[in-house]
Amino acid sequence: MQPNAQRRTSLSCSEGWIRDFLHRSPIAHIATCWAEQPFITPTTFWYDEQRQKIVFHSNIAGRIRSNVEQFTKVCIETSEFGRLLPSNVALEFSLQYASVVVFGIIQILKDAEEKRRALYGLIGKYFPDMSSGNEYRPITVSELERTSVYAVRIESWSGKKNWPERAKQSDQWKPLASEAARTVSIAEKSRKSSD
Repeated sequence: MQPNAQRRTSLSCSEGWIRDFLHRSPIAHIATCWAEQPFITPTTFWYDEQRQKIVFHSNIAGRIRSNVEQFTKVCIETSEFGRLLPSNVALEFSLQYASVVVFGIIQILKDAEEKRRALYGLIGKYFPDMSSGNEYRPITVSELERTSVYAVRIESWSGKKNWPERAKQSDQWKPLASEAARTVSIAEKSRKSSD
């Protein structure tokens, strides 16, 4: 797979790491375009490693379907975050993060069996202990007709991981009083903000 150009090559990740990340990451953001207006859509997705495609779905009609019918180049991003990292230097405040960015060509699947395969792959990613015909009813023709299923052929990708234990500090300024107390996870910060 062709890698994307990266500015900070020290944070680059291997193809194996990228594949593993795509298999386990729960949400992707799909960037599409309408004329000169970009759109970004969060969605569940399945990385079909056998075919080197990323699969997702939407309603039969809507913004994402309209966009990709006009312009087939897309960008996909998926990421995870750890802790916010304080520093005694304004420029060095940071956070732990890992991400993958994919560029590719999208197609709307038309063949019923291809759509079924893709949707069962998607369900299997999130519910691996459940199977069609056992825990849930198989996908019907009517459901397929009401669903847009997309497959993005991956043209290039890159992975990046920046997960230090602490942000850079300066010995030219007083040290933080309690760095550990100021280090919080993104989830903790979100909860505190919503309280």
